[in-house]
Amino acid sequence: MQAAAPPDHPRREAAAAVALAGREGRARRERLIRSIFTAAALITLLISAFIIETVLARAVEFLSQIDLAQLVGIGWFPRRGIFDVSTLLFGSLIVTGIAMMIAAPIGLAAAIYLSEYASPRARSLAKPILEVLSGIPSVVVGFFALTLLTPDVIKPIFSDANAFNLAAAGIGVGILSIPLVASIAEDAMRAVPRALREAAYGLGARRLTVTLRVVVPSAVSGIVAALILATSRAIGETMVVAVAAGAPQARTTNPLDPGGTMTSAMVTLATGSDQVTGNTAAFQSLFFVGLLLFVGTLGLNVLGDLFVRRSRRRS
Repeated sequence: MQAAAPPDHPRREAAAAVALAGREGRARRERLIRSIFTAAALITLLISAFIIETVLARAVEFLSQIDLAQLVGIGWFPRRGIFDVSTLLFGSLIVTGIAMMIAAPIGLAAAIYLSEYASPRARSLAKPILEVLSGIPSVVVGFFALTLLTPDVIKPIFSDANAFNLAAAGIGVGILSIPLVASIAEDAMRAVPRALREAAYGLGARRLTVTLRVVVPSAVSGIVAALILATSRAIGETMVVAVAAGAPQARTTNPLDPGGTMTSAMVTLATGSDQVTGNTAAFQSLFFVGLLLFVGTLGLNVLGDLFVRRSRRRS
């Protein structure tokens, strides 16, 4: 009787292990690619650390050169040694608030239309136009706000409005923020599973009810992320405010008055005029303002990230 042949399972397992391991040349390429990506990540971290270290060191140097009482005054006059930070904070809050009052409703309405109401042909036409709007240079929008919004929109309604005013700057920043809100919110809404919509339609719900009661709550994390990014964009916008709102001066809470934000104040100081004449700490103050802007934006993003994570856990 002929003996049975030994099983070839060990041979197949060895061949499979060799196939999974791959060739040595492929392994070397994978290690090289991993090293390149790791180096890129480390370079990014190092650049960020150097920027933070530079801004922090210069901000501390600025605080050591002045009396802390100089941070409270009647306005932002760096040449005279008056560095009233609240002037810049009020200006930033006014411009950001006006911008979000425009960008949030219009951007979300555009996102709802593109996601729930637009036909594929209309979406293919409207989405590129919306993205082109986000590519308009901010200095162009600034001149648009100065030469068109102020004389033709704001002054006919408010006759006491200044030629340079925070309201026009806020409207211009809001126009620039609309595509950001619309694009990200629309992507979040389209990511909602189709089965949820069909289940709501099966219960007899109308399209508006499905949109507001099913789609929007399901995409709330992406919508909040869009609003946070737009707010950060509004806070960090520079040229629109510098062109349409004028230079930061006396403290004001009136949107019809000229003023400035933290970013526009940094632009004014970085031009070189304030480091040539006036107070010796004027140029150094831009690093202190930059540190405040960095801390505020970081805090806003951290709070937004916490809210987004909590919303995702609930959903």
